[in-house]
Amino acid sequence: MSDAFIKISNLHKSYGLGALKVLNGLDRTIARNDRLVIVGPSGGGKSTMLRCVMGLEDIDSGSIEMNGESYISTGRNGKTVINRALQKQIGMVFQHYTLFPHLTVRQNLTLAPVRAHGISPAKANEKAETLLTRFGLAAKLDAHPSKLSGGQKQRVAIARALMLDPKLMLFDEVTSALDPELVFEVEGMMSELADGGMPMMIVTHDMNFAKNIATEIVFCAGGVIVESAPPQAFFGAPQMPRTREFLKTIRSGGSE
Repeated sequence: MSDAFIKISNLHKSYGLGALKVLNGLDRTIARNDRLVIVGPSGGGKSTMLRCVMGLEDIDSGSIEMNGESYISTGRNGKTVINRALQKQIGMVFQHYTLFPHLTVRQNLTLAPVRAHGISPAKANEKAETLLTRFGLAAKLDAHPSKLSGGQKQRVAIARALMLDPKLMLFDEVTSALDPELVFEVEGMMSELADGGMPMMIVTHDMNFAKNIATEIVFCAGGVIVESAPPQAFFGAPQMPRTREFLKTIRSGGSE
């Protein structure tokens, strides 16, 4: 059996009736133990790749397989076809928390398991307490999001995604909206998940974090993967001129 867990094949995605091409024939295989960190310039297709893997964006053409099964494809009418059972095995955390402000932390965590997945309230509550205790947030169980710091909100958002026992976690710039002193606690939580063997796809601008957590770093620009390598090779000896240009800009304190 192949170790390929996710297989992205010739993926195309555009906006505005094809006027803006964001993914241009993207290919990538992700193994079960991969922590794939995706870096690159703004508009290069990084977040769109994650959103397509999560099934949040329609695709123009191409396919995504999961565990050897068809997960996302296009039907004869050109519409995107998603295997919803497989989609439920993926968790995603966004840049801006997306917590419900009128619900407590406990309620944020238990809402989807109880209402959408038929888990008993008692079992969901027990799991929420276990997760929040594990991540040092037990004291915040009955607090509302307005009473949390940005780092705490993001950690709660990660815990909420873990409530459904995902087989793959996607993180889209989850620390970019945080003050620098709060970044460490969120990245620490992600590192703990990585140490536990959770496969991940991570979009980030934090090159130090990328270096520390990735098994493989992908440089994405122009809707394709320009270069892919383990962290030491990616940062120490990039092969492609476009990659070297990107890293030089980042190291000089600029942005793309």
